[in-house]
Amino acid sequence: MIFIEVKIPYGKEYINLDVEITHEVIAPNEVKTEPEKEIISKALEKPVGMESLKDFVLGSDKLLILVNDATRPTPTAKVLLEMREILRDHNDVRFLVATGAHRGPTEDEFMYIFGEMYEEFKDKIFVHDARRDEDMEYLGISSNGTEMYINKMVNESKNIIAISSVEPHYFAGYTGGRKSFLPGVAAYKTIEMNHKHALSDAAKPLAIKDNPVAEDMDDAMEVLKDLHIFSIQTVLTADHGLYAMVAGDLFRTFDIAVEKANEVFGAKCKRKGNIVLTAAPYPMDIDLYQSQKALENGKLALEEGGIIILVSKCREGVGDDAFLDLLCSSNTCKDVMSRIEEGYKLGYHKAAKMAQIGIYAEMWAVSDLDEDTLRRAKLEPYKNIQETFDRAVEEIKSQGKEPYAVILPQGSLTVPLLE
Repeated sequence: MIFIEVKIPYGKEYINLDVEITHEVIAPNEVKTEPEKEIISKALEKPVGMESLKDFVLGSDKLLILVNDATRPTPTAKVLLEMREILRDHNDVRFLVATGAHRGPTEDEFMYIFGEMYEEFKDKIFVHDARRDEDMEYLGISSNGTEMYINKMVNESKNIIAISSVEPHYFAGYTGGRKSFLPGVAAYKTIEMNHKHALSDAAKPLAIKDNPVAEDMDDAMEVLKDLHIFSIQTVLTADHGLYAMVAGDLFRTFDIAVEKANEVFGAKCKRKGNIVLTAAPYPMDIDLYQSQKALENGKLALEEGGIIILVSKCREGVGDDAFLDLLCSSNTCKDVMSRIEEGYKLGYHKAAKMAQIGIYAEMWAVSDLDEDTLRRAKLEPYKNIQETFDRAVEEIKSQGKEPYAVILPQGSLTVPLLE
């Protein structure tokens, strides 16, 4: 008999899942790493296509540092610690948390982002709020028609250090690079116009070329070409250790980081499964809105008509109301797609991606969210991972099929590559 015990993350804990059917477990690849401090210092000392970080800082009268919010596992605190002495010597340095359309950080999340630097620099830390139109400045329009309204602090400084992390993204192809600006510090209207492109089938993980979202982000940077940007792009291992870091020119660092990210997150998959269990690990399990990325990656390994099980604590609930409102107000997943065609709002792309999966297969969820909310989101609710998986096995058997499971313990970070 086939038997294996798989550790599935749930919040900050792990639940053992007993698997007694034919299956494969796919996860980010194990990669050889160097000491983190060494990786960071090397990248900062030898930037790609630019002067050193020290020279960049010394040549900037005003300096703005863009950092990710707590929904990304970017090792911002470790990078900033290596920059500490250089930043201390600067007369006008500020930090802006690039939240995109997300909420601002909690006190605990500020500590997570900035680490031991938080107390020293807290009076210089600001949070982007995409909904505050008075904080935005119009800088032009992309060739795709996206009107670029950006936080005024960006253009006021003109000298920007952008710290980000690069991993596969379910509709932008990859995070990182230009995402620090769009959606990172863009106005709600601008983000909405960009994210509408996510409805395209070409907007998917690992796709940059011909991906309308990625191309719009790249094109939007032309509007910001007068900025002096020092890019710091990190690539993490599955357990959030630092694998690689590259600094310097925004586009060149992004391209190099993408290659490194593929080495970690592109996971070979032998065949599609009629059962796929995909987990959103901490901190990507913050809410249903963020956890959906694990579903999107899992779909790549799912047979049509199969069952996909999302495992996510959803610690802070649903997240964005717009996508849930749309799912709740539609009777079926097909109705969701029809509603979106009538008029797009930010968040609808998330509903569209979930609805597309719901049309393709059954969607189940193990979560702390209440059952009514999950059902309205078109997910069949469950509480116990083992019981849910076993139920899926029995349902596939009842259809006269041989169960085959693909399990993604790090579903938010694993992109199945079918052999």
